[in-house]
Amino acid sequence: MTDKRVRFDFEIDFSNGGGLQGQDFRLDIDGDDISDADLADYIVADMRLLMVGEVRILNKAIIEEAHKRKD
Repeated sequence: MTDKRVRFDFEIDFSNGGGLQGQDFRLDIDGDDISDADLADYIVADMRLLMVGEVRILNKAIIEEAHKRKD
């Protein structure tokens, strides 16, 4: 069985100013899909970001590729 990953770009605006961007970012996922809202929540939690305003997910694609993260 092939693992599923999500490849995407993102933009994060902070409520106290500034922002963060990522291009061609990849994350392991469980299942065949992940919603933009769940993906945004995952990024914010995993990166331990504070004062997050808006998160935009762009160019999202589900790909078949071995998972990289070891739990």
